[in-house]
Amino acid sequence: MEIIGYLASLLIGISLGLIGGGGSILTVPVLVYLFGINPVLATAYSLFIVGASSLVGAFPKYQQGLVNLRTAIIFGIPSIISVYATRKYIVPLIPSEILELGGLVVTKSILMMVLFAILMVAASISMIRGNCENCGKENAEETEPKEQSFNYPIIILEGLVVGLLTGLVGAGGGFLIIPALVVLSKLPMKQAVGTSLLIIAMKSLIGFTGDLGHQVIDWPLLLTITGLAIAGIFVGDKFSKNVDSDKLKRGFGWFVLVMGVYILIQQLAFPLK
Repeated sequence: MEIIGYLASLLIGISLGLIGGGGSILTVPVLVYLFGINPVLATAYSLFIVGASSLVGAFPKYQQGLVNLRTAIIFGIPSIISVYATRKYIVPLIPSEILELGGLVVTKSILMMVLFAILMVAASISMIRGNCENCGKENAEETEPKEQSFNYPIIILEGLVVGLLTGLVGAGGGFLIIPALVVLSKLPMKQAVGTSLLIIAMKSLIGFTGDLGHQVIDWPLLLTITGLAIAGIFVGDKFSKNVDSDKLKRGFGWFVLVMGVYILIQQLAFPLK
């Protein structure tokens, strides 16, 4: 299963390189089901893997002028604070056994996986429909942002919510960040995608530091998986010019939807302990 897990780690990066996002949503299932890692620890590992992969992905976007640093800082600060606080203080406070429903004991691990499955379903719908389908179409091909004005209360609230979700389930949340960047900061779609990678990298890596001291990290395993995911990004990017990214993203979205529903059913019927 570990060999399959390493291959799946490479595929996570390939999907990121091919479709520009969404592949990281598979990180936690790969860690839990193929490497046998506890779901709570898997969400911590996922933060590091997603953060490192997004940072690598953001670098060429920055070179192309598709990363708006001012927007990344303004949107990133509340998310960083929220994800760090969630990993450092909230996750350790969640009891091992939360409640009992009809003979099913809802544990911390089950809660994490159910939340993650729900997020997978939400992310898959975003990919199937098209990311930010109803926003920013008029400036999708532009590379320069319109005149920016920031609604700070809404931005702070959005950042806190995304940071909380990222901290709880270990996913980047790009499908929530990109529409917010287009609508709330008037960024063109291409800049929103590049800027979101930097935001995801910052909040995920800093959020991961909140787990240090709470979790025992298997660094050789974590760095190996991360390295494979990063290598996969370059492989996927090389082939991305020869595929229809929109069709591929929708197909991947259906796959994520099936996986999310499977995990939800599996956790409620045959939960991992």
